[in-house]
Amino acid sequence: MEGKVIMSKKVQIELFLLDNIIWVIVVIFFLLNALFTPYFASYANIVNIFYHSAILSMLVLGLGLTIMVGKLDLSLESTLVFAPGLATIIMTKWIVGSINPILLIILTLVVGGLAGYINGIFIAKIQVDAFLQTLSMMIILRGLALFLLPFSIYPLTKIVGRAFTFPGGGRIFWDIPVAIPIVIVIFIIFHFLLHFTPYGRRIMSTGGNARASFVSGIDIKKIVISIYILAGMLAAVAGILAAGKQDSISNSMGQNMILLAFAGAILGGASFEGGKGTAFGMFGGALLLGMFSNSLNLLGVSVNLVYAAEGMLILVAIVIDRIRIKRRSKLLQYEKIKELDVNEKK
Repeated sequence: MEGKVIMSKKVQIELFLLDNIIWVIVVIFFLLNALFTPYFASYANIVNIFYHSAILSMLVLGLGLTIMVGKLDLSLESTLVFAPGLATIIMTKWIVGSINPILLIILTLVVGGLAGYINGIFIAKIQVDAFLQTLSMMIILRGLALFLLPFSIYPLTKIVGRAFTFPGGGRIFWDIPVAIPIVIVIFIIFHFLLHFTPYGRRIMSTGGNARASFVSGIDIKKIVISIYILAGMLAAVAGILAAGKQDSISNSMGQNMILLAFAGAILGGASFEGGKGTAFGMFGGALLLGMFSNSLNLLGVSVNLVYAAEGMLILVAIVIDRIRIKRRSKLLQYEKIKELDVNEKK
C-alpha cells in the first residue's frame, strides 16, 4: 500500500454527484414546481406522477440495461403492446376453456422474453448491429400488433379477469395504485442484481470492456442475450400495467415512448460508453420525465409544445452524458497523476 494516494474527499463527493446527478435534478425540479406550479406538491398529484411514470420506468430500465452492455433496444415500445396482445389472443381465441389471468400474465412475460431473445441471438450470435436489428423488430412487432389487434380488446377485465388488470388498474390503501409498489419492488430487485451479484458485475464488465471481459472468461454473448431477454420481459410488464390502467389493449399502446425511455436511461446514469448506470438512477430518470410532463400539463402548456419540450429533454440528456463522461475522466486522470507523483517521490 506504500505510495498509494487515497482519493480526496472532494473528488469522492464530486464523483458521487456525477453518478447520482439525476436525484439532484429531481429534487431541484420538485422544489421549484412546488413553489410555482399550482397543486404540483399535493398528495393526489404526487401519487399521479408516480402512477404515470410507472409504465415508462419499465421501458427506461429495460433500455438502460441494454445500454449498460453497450447495445440498444428500440423494439421495447412495440414489445409493450405485442406481448399482452398476442398472449390475450392466444388465451381467448386459440385455447379452448376458461381463461386463467395468472397464466395470461406469465404468457405475456414469456412473449416479451422471447422477443428479447430473438433480438439477443441476432445481435450477439449473428453480429447484427443492435440499432438496425431492434429498429426492424420494432417495426415488425408494431405491424403484427396492428394486424392482430385491428380493434381494442375492451373491456379487458370482463374478458380475461380482474387478476390481469389489477396490477395496472387496481388501488390499495391511501388510494395508491398497485402499479407503484410493483415498480418499486422491481427496481429494488434490479438494484440488488446489478450491485451485489456476480451476474451484475459481469454486466458492468461486458459494457465497460467487452474484449477484456471475454479474455477474463466471461461469456459476453450469453450476457448480452440474457439482457435482451430481461429487457423484453420488462417491456411486457409495462404492457401489463398499461393494459390494466386503461382496461384495454389497443394497437397504439407504447407508441413513441422509446425516445423518452432513452432520455430517462441517459439522465439516470446509463452511458453510451457502456458499463455505467444504476437501477435507482434510471428510476429517477423516469420520475423526472413524469414530473416534467405533469408540470407542463398543470401550467396549461399546449400538447404540441409538451412534445417539443420532451424532445429538448432528449438533447439535454445527451449533453449531460457527454459532460459527465468528460468530467469523470478528468477527475480520475488528475488522481492518477497525483498517485504517480507520490510514487516517484518515494
